[in-house]
Amino acid sequence: MTLADLGRAGAAAAVAIVLVLAVTFASSRVAGRHSVIDTAWGLLFAAAALAAFLATAGAGNPARRYLLLAMTVGWGLRLALHIGRRSRGRPEDPRYERLLARAPGSRDRYALRVVYLLQGVLALAVSAPVLVAMVTPGPVAGLAWAGIALWGVGLFFEAVGDAQLQRWRSDPVHRGGVIDVGLWRYTRHPNYFGDACVWWGIFLVAAERWPGVLTVLAPVLMTVLLTRGSGVRIMEQHMRERPGWDAYAARTPVFLPRPSRRPPRDDRA
Repeated sequence: MTLADLGRAGAAAAVAIVLVLAVTFASSRVAGRHSVIDTAWGLLFAAAALAAFLATAGAGNPARRYLLLAMTVGWGLRLALHIGRRSRGRPEDPRYERLLARAPGSRDRYALRVVYLLQGVLALAVSAPVLVAMVTPGPVAGLAWAGIALWGVGLFFEAVGDAQLQRWRSDPVHRGGVIDVGLWRYTRHPNYFGDACVWWGIFLVAAERWPGVLTVLAPVLMTVLLTRGSGVRIMEQHMRERPGWDAYAARTPVFLPRPSRRPPRDDRA
């Protein structure tokens, strides 16, 4: 790996992220809501990985490059499609309403700084294992297979948890209730837990060669964002007013899955 290769990967990823953000911002003006950035979150990583892959042709190990490209793009596209379908036709997210209500001037300029630019910087930082490993030579070994397995576990928790929640919400009898079936029996946030596993898995693929070990702060940052940032913390604040939440929270771990302390209630209040 050379600094020139790494520089090309980083520069290409940054340009791709800026382009996705520019298109997303333009789309937000058409849709009349800034929450479209949620759909673009996964696309930022997919675009960064693809741009780095194309910009560094001939560098690194081909097997590792294709592996990381598939892992990142596969995760990013699934997430974008899920959020896009879920948010279609909905009004502005209350989170962004509250945030932009504090704008000292133009709401759009404020959103560009504190929503779009911030998410772009975070996406580039979290993508560090992908960018470094794309240009790292050496064969793919055992740690990469462990990373693939962890990524698979994460994608399972994320995709199945999202599907179970969507199916549960489709029944009007559950409106205003708290889901405690399927994976949601074992963790209050299987989708966020899965997201963290995906990025720790990607890190393990990068970490079997020394430069990749230095990117450990990337999955740490993603985990902090999920548990302390706009993931678990915000969702818990939203859900704690619902009937049945206290009992559900008392028997179900917040993040790391484990068996419930007692069987779920028959009523879904």
